Amino acid sequence: RATRKKLKEIQPDIVHGQGTERDCAISAVFSGFPNVVTIHGNMAALARQFRERAGSFVWLAGKLETFTLKRTDGVLCNSAFTEGEVRPRARRTWHVPNALREIFFAPRPALVRTGRCTLVNVGVISAGKRQLELLEVVRELRQRGLDFEFQFAGHAHADSGYVSAFLEKIKPLEREGVARSIGLRTGSELVQLFDQSAGMVHFSPAESFGLAVAEGLARDLKLFAARVGGVPDIAAGVPGAELFDVDDWRGLTSALADWIRSGFPRARGAAEVMRARYYPGIIAQRHVEIYKEVLGSVSPKRVGC
Repeated sequence: RATRKKLKEIQPDIVHGQGTERDCAISAVFSGFPNVVTIHGNMAALARQFRERAGSFVWLAGKLETFTLKRTDGVLCNSAFTEGEVRPRARRTWHVPNALREIFFAPRPALVRTGRCTLVNVGVISAGKRQLELLEVVRELRQRGLDFEFQFAGHAHADSGYVSAFLEKIKPLEREGVARSIGLRTGSELVQLFDQSAGMVHFSPAESFGLAVAEGLARDLKLFAARVGGVPDIAAGVPGAELFDVDDWRGLTSALADWIRSGFPRARGAAEVMRARYYPGIIAQRHVEIYKEVLGSVSPKRVGC
């Protein structure tokens, strides 16, 4: 109601609901103005995949997502995977990826080569990002006698059983100096972390887009990731990017071991690909084109109502 009140004051030509995870999409649909919605996380798909119980937050978000997608003038989809999920439930769709924050395109400092390999994983510590399972990969690499440090950047909610198991399991690896949980990082801190690292591992079982993947590649990190959701879109044509089946832990471990032994080279040229695809100005221009398309096709009585 507060959003609707503010929109009546603003009197916009069009309303853009950014995501179905909270109230954004449904606020846009009920605004009374021409509107579009961007899908960031496919809530209905996530509810199915993780078998969310009826009445839970994700289950309810999935139901409301379908409700809004049928009523909006069009949906901006951040990947081919998302577009496939959305198309049957929407009047029309456009494939428009998420923009990266400009800070990830800042000039890189001269890289100081160290004798030790640093790998990063970015994301809230959760079953949806599988950091606990990645610790088994860390342990296996350590047993192979490799020298590296694996840093996990993301908030750890201590009230979760999964997080508690992760924090307990990482303790001996931290004592050995091969893994660290470094907590939440700001954008500028992530840029610094990426510039001090050589590779990124991202092995989520589901991913609508994979923003952290694109951010890491924008800093020329070598990528090891699961072939899910929007990640193949991001990794396509990127030098050195390696994708694996979602449960191919053996393949991931072997590829990491080979790369570390080879001197852990970074992904030279990945940043240029990310800039061409995800620079904010490029994505903003596409948004404007879509707004004009929608306004040119909606009923005149709905424009500026």
